Amino acid sequence: MNMQKLMVNDTIDSVDKLQTALLLAEVFVSGLPKFTPYLKFEQRFQEWGLEKGWGENAERCKETLNFLSEVLQAPDPINMEKFFSRVPSIFNIVVFSIHGYFGQEKVLGLPDTGGQVVYILDQVRSMEEELVQRIKQQGLHITPKILVLTRLIPDSKGTKCNVELEPVENTKYSQILRVPFKTEDGKDLRQWVSRFDIYPYLERYTQDASAKILDILEGKPDLIIGNYTDGNLVASLMSSKLGVTQGTIAHALEKTKYENSDAKWRELDQKYHFSCQFTADMIAMNTTDFIITSTYQEIAGSKEKPGQYEHHYAFTMPGLCRFATGINVFDPKFNIAAPGADQSVYFPYTQKQKRLTGLHPQI
Repeated sequence: MNMQKLMVNDTIDSVDKLQTALLLAEVFVSGLPKFTPYLKFEQRFQEWGLEKGWGENAERCKETLNFLSEVLQAPDPINMEKFFSRVPSIFNIVVFSIHGYFGQEKVLGLPDTGGQVVYILDQVRSMEEELVQRIKQQGLHITPKILVLTRLIPDSKGTKCNVELEPVENTKYSQILRVPFKTEDGKDLRQWVSRFDIYPYLERYTQDASAKILDILEGKPDLIIGNYTDGNLVASLMSSKLGVTQGTIAHALEKTKYENSDAKWRELDQKYHFSCQFTADMIAMNTTDFIITSTYQEIAGSKEKPGQYEHHYAFTMPGLCRFATGINVFDPKFNIAAPGADQSVYFPYTQKQKRLTGLHPQI
C-alpha cells in the first residue's frame, strides 16, 4: 500500500473529533449527486481529517459514514458487520497448498494431486475478482497480489512444478510461488514426497517461504489461508510469526477416513505418521482465526454419525497424548461456504445463446 493513509488522518485524535467529522461529511455528501466521484470532494474530506477509502462516489461514502456513525452511537452486530465489510484491509493474500504436484496442466492424476488443485485455482480467480471489485468500490487505486505457495519439485515429471514463479491463468495479479524442501545438509530435495512423509520438512519450509513472501510482497500479507494438514500447519506457523490473520480449509481430515486410527496410531505410524498429522490438525484448528467448511455435516455431522471436526473433540492416542476438549464445534470461527458452480458451464435453460449448439452433430 506504500504506507498510504486510509479513511482517517492524524488530525483526528479523539472519538469526539471523529464523530464531528462524520457528521459534517455525511451532510456534505448528502447534497451531492449520488455518483459524484470521490476525487471531486477528496480535498474537502481531508480538511475534516478524512482520507480515501470511504467509497468510490458520494452515495457509497454516505453509506459507509452512516455505518460508522451508527456503530459509535449504538453498536450492534449488524452495523458492525456492515461497517467492517467496507473497511479497506485486505490487499495481499497468501494461499498454501504444499503436497503433491501443484500446477495448471499435466498434473491431475499424479500422486497426491487431485481436486484440491482445481479448487484452489478456482478459489484464487474468484478471490482476485472480489478483491479488485472491493478496492474499486472503496475508491482506491491499489494493486492486489495473491500468491499460491506450494513446493518446488526439481524432478517434476514434465510438469511446471520446477518453475519458481508462474502466473495463474485468467488472472492479472495472482501467481504460483514454489519453494523447495531442503535436506539436512541444505540442498534442495529433488523428488516428490508423500503427504504422509512431509512433516520433517515443514518448519524449514515455513522459514524459507516467509523470506520469499516478504520479498515479493514487499511486506507482510494481510491474510494467510492454509489447505489440508500440511498447508494449515505452515499457515499457523507463519501467521503466528508475522501476526497475520489466518484461515484454514481442511479438505479431508484423515482421522475420520481411517477407522480407529487414533487408538491404533502406533501400528499405523510408520506408514502414515498419524502422530504428526493429528497433532498438526489440532494446532491449526485451534490457532486459526476462521475455518471454512463445505457443509454443516463436515462440522457436526448428524444424529447417526459425528462430523469430521466433531471427531476431534475428545480422543486419545495411547502412550502419546489425550485431547479432552480438542475443538469446539460450536465456535463461531466455523464458516460454511458451499462450493459454487462455474456459471459459464452451468446456466439456466432459458439462456439458449450459451448452448454449444455446434457440438450437436457430434453428440
